[in-house]
Amino acid sequence: MNVLVILGHQHQGSFCHAIAQTALSVLRQAGHRTVYHDLYAERFDPILPHEQIPKDAQVPPEIRRHCEELASADGYVIVHPNWWGQPPAILKGWVDRVFRQGTAYDISGEGVVGFLKDKRALVITTSNTPREDELRLYGDPLENLWKNCIFGFCGLQDFRRRNFDSIVMSTPEQRAEWLKEVEGLVRAMFPA
Repeated sequence: MNVLVILGHQHQGSFCHAIAQTALSVLRQAGHRTVYHDLYAERFDPILPHEQIPKDAQVPPEIRRHCEELASADGYVIVHPNWWGQPPAILKGWVDRVFRQGTAYDISGEGVVGFLKDKRALVITTSNTPREDELRLYGDPLENLWKNCIFGFCGLQDFRRRNFDSIVMSTPEQRAEWLKEVEGLVRAMFPA
């Protein structure tokens, strides 16, 4: 399989970075081809200029490359922190610029046609808010965003998400256990 791994966290020593590196290691050990983007390290430009919105618009070569990687991938691993019930702006901008009409979906007289059918996605998020508080106060906005508003809209049904919390209160031992869980999640979603 060809798996696209996207990381949206600004700090190189973050737990999100450890998650992404663990996922990459498991994928490569299983014989999968990987394409990896650390959006902050690459200084990805998240701003979508108005003239690039139309389906047939000319987009910069780096955006075209990201679009081709999205379209050619068999699966996706997205890793990011939960910031105010959303991904960081750099990752939201990546979605805005790369999940383009004509790349990830199209709209016809019959409605939306998703192009990501028969693909799979694993989204791994981190947060500092304890899960019980998050669910009680807000529901799970990231689950809805990724599962329904982004991947579901684009036709992808084989979806899984895992949130690790509370990062700020976790111990090194707990984070080590969580990384073992990441290994299992990646193996289950992308078997050899």
